[in-house]
Amino acid sequence: MKALRYFGPRDVRYETMDDPDLQDDRDVLVKVTGCAICGSDLHIYHGEGFSEDLGFCVGHEAVGEVVEIGRGVRRLKSGDKVMISAAVGCGACPSCLRGDIVRCETGSGACYGLSSRLQGSQAEAVRVPAGDFNAALIPEGVTEDQALLMTDGMATAWYGARNADISSGKTVAVVGLGPIGLMAVEQAFVLGAARVFAVDPVPERRAIAEGLGAIALHPDEAPQQLAEATKGRMADSIVEAVGHQKTIDLALRLAGRRATVSVIGVNQDRRFDFPMARAFAMGLTFRIGTCSVQETWPELIPLLQSGRLKPQHVISHRLPLSDGARAYEMFDARQDGALKMVLTP
Repeated sequence: MKALRYFGPRDVRYETMDDPDLQDDRDVLVKVTGCAICGSDLHIYHGEGFSEDLGFCVGHEAVGEVVEIGRGVRRLKSGDKVMISAAVGCGACPSCLRGDIVRCETGSGACYGLSSRLQGSQAEAVRVPAGDFNAALIPEGVTEDQALLMTDGMATAWYGARNADISSGKTVAVVGLGPIGLMAVEQAFVLGAARVFAVDPVPERRAIAEGLGAIALHPDEAPQQLAEATKGRMADSIVEAVGHQKTIDLALRLAGRRATVSVIGVNQDRRFDFPMARAFAMGLTFRIGTCSVQETWPELIPLLQSGRLKPQHVISHRLPLSDGARAYEMFDARQDGALKMVLTP
């Protein structure tokens, strides 16, 4: 099959690799009909990867059609249209059965496309371990684009918004307006935010946030302008969707008393100079982590079906998988308003 393979910093190639095959009775093989580049894929692209492997298939956001199942698969059959969670769990332990793969009790948790351990989904086909659990039918009333966004980005935004304790009447700040940050802006209003301040240095991204009803701020001016707009109270809930030291620090500076800061941007730094004295004095809550995608689906699906969430606005480009290297270059350089890049095999 054809796939996007990683060979070093900024070296992603569209090449042939072995077709996936069933390795376990519970495996499912999926013909990919759409996949996407996630912001976290850029860490691998920049050479800040999670593995020293070379030649593995990248990517962890995909939808497709089931083409083969193991004899232990019960819920899916050939021809089913499915969405594939970006990360997998064993699907059998009590934590996984609750949808919480972060706490998978068998140590089976993994993410697609970080190494050859679990090949990625920016390919013509992908093997899904424990397919009954790690893939799900695309629900009625949910488009394929929406399902693709639910495989990671939309779920991560929801996890971040929930971790930020957003509720009715609160003032919210979202730092970083890539696809996940923009989806968090929309979700903040659904969760009841009275005002959402959207922070990013890119004017075009701020304009999109304004179209969603947010008040857009440049990072350099955000603390002062937020203080003026809130009469010094600052934000009650902050979602940080970048993961850099500088943006995490900014998120903390936007926080008011007893605020909650939720960091969902991928950060691989070993240490961070946390403002302990200020956090203690203000009673801040700080949360950081990655979501269990499957855990978010029961809440997100009805919001999509009812039309309350319309995340597909973050899709900016559609290219063939064969143009994947160019798609990575565009996304990395933010060329031509690049946001969510969707690839079709």
